[in-house]
Amino acid sequence: MAMLFAGCAVGPDYQRPALDLPQAYADAPPAAGQRYTQQDIQRDWWTLFQSPVLNALIEQAWTANPGIEAATAVLRAAQENVYAQQGYFYPSVQAGYSPSRTKLAGNQGGNSPGVQGNGSVISTTQNTPASEGGSAPFNAPVIYNFHTAQLTVGYTADVLGANRRLVESAQAQQQVQRFQLEAAYITLASNIVAAAFQDALLRRQIALVQETIKANQDALALTQRQLKASYISRLEFAGQQGALAQARQLLPPLQKQLEQNRDLLRVLAGIRSDGTLPAFELDTFRLPQELPLTLPSQLVEQRPDVRAAEEQLRSASADVGIARAARLPQFSITGTAGGAASQFGQMFWNSGKFFELTASVTQSLFDGGTLKHREAAANETLRGAVASYRSTVAGAFQNVADVLHAIDSDTAALRSAEEASVAAQEALALTERQHAKGYQDRLALIAAEQNVRQASMALAQAHASQLGDSAALFQALGGGWWHRNEQ
Repeated sequence: MAMLFAGCAVGPDYQRPALDLPQAYADAPPAAGQRYTQQDIQRDWWTLFQSPVLNALIEQAWTANPGIEAATAVLRAAQENVYAQQGYFYPSVQAGYSPSRTKLAGNQGGNSPGVQGNGSVISTTQNTPASEGGSAPFNAPVIYNFHTAQLTVGYTADVLGANRRLVESAQAQQQVQRFQLEAAYITLASNIVAAAFQDALLRRQIALVQETIKANQDALALTQRQLKASYISRLEFAGQQGALAQARQLLPPLQKQLEQNRDLLRVLAGIRSDGTLPAFELDTFRLPQELPLTLPSQLVEQRPDVRAAEEQLRSASADVGIARAARLPQFSITGTAGGAASQFGQMFWNSGKFFELTASVTQSLFDGGTLKHREAAANETLRGAVASYRSTVAGAFQNVADVLHAIDSDTAALRSAEEASVAAQEALALTERQHAKGYQDRLALIAAEQNVRQASMALAQAHASQLGDSAALFQALGGGWWHRNEQ
């Protein structure tokens, strides 16, 4: 019956707000050895870094992470709410059966046989003994049974489309939860990728610092021998002691960061705190040679946060119709049919049957402005949802532009780090030749080796940043969630 009024739903029909989208994200070149292509983003984009260990960890996290489980449950609950609201399109049917057994005092006067059509079912005794407080003739209390069964059918006609707007709002909220779940998947994968890169970087930094400590220990031993031989001053020896102390000072913070980062990886992957977690090395990751860069017009369709904001807007639009419909007449019809008798088998005799059919129209005449102000509040909520949607879209484009500029910055940083590393290696090679010929002492060689390690530290940082920002671009462009259910 509700479909008869399908074309009459109060309130605004949803329309996506007009957006002034840019023609391009940013005029930034890609990192060295990479190029941008207008290609679709695959579901498992992290496999492009060619780390089977990372791939396995993410797949495990998708089934073990409690955040994913919670988001999935919220989505299912939202879907059930849609089904529940759709149920109001149909009539409600209720059945009732009420048996009773009643004892009436004889003094109430309703004890004659046949009262209420009970006939001989009623138990009664005349000539109550005086010992019971009466005198003949006097009637005793009456006991009788009564059965009532009925079927009630009720239907609220969705004449003005209030329930359709309620369903529309519930469906939009279900879509909000769907896109939030997709965002949770993407965020989880991105966080694991970032933590894996950080794990590899910290391990590389710790190894270089440990090499530096060992080199400074060797240098200190050498300067100590030189001090005893009076080849150097006490000041020079103290300077080498300070260099060793400074190198040792770098190690504990890095070890702390590594352990905390591994704790984070365990939580993300759903692994117990005492569970086994793989170790990552920078050399095991491969930088993708091609980076996706979809059209700006596609970004609003691909970003789950933008899609969720749009569904919130759709829900707010439907809520305006709901609030407006509450101020208009409500139509309903109720029918009841059944039977009543003192014996179960007599309920549906002609003498026991009954029915009732009721139609009603209700209209609020005065409520102190409650419904009016609720509609006004719904309209303001809609305006706020429009602004939030536009803000989310703007933030999405800013996110992509920031990542592109970060990749551009990575190019310069990596180039500088590579040049510094090459220069340090050349200086070390020259110092080694001079040391072999006796032109440079052992301390000069140790200093050259230290410069190589410092350059390697900067190069590792630049490489990790390049990996991380490349991964961030996949997330910023939507993460390929639209392919997740295809596999």
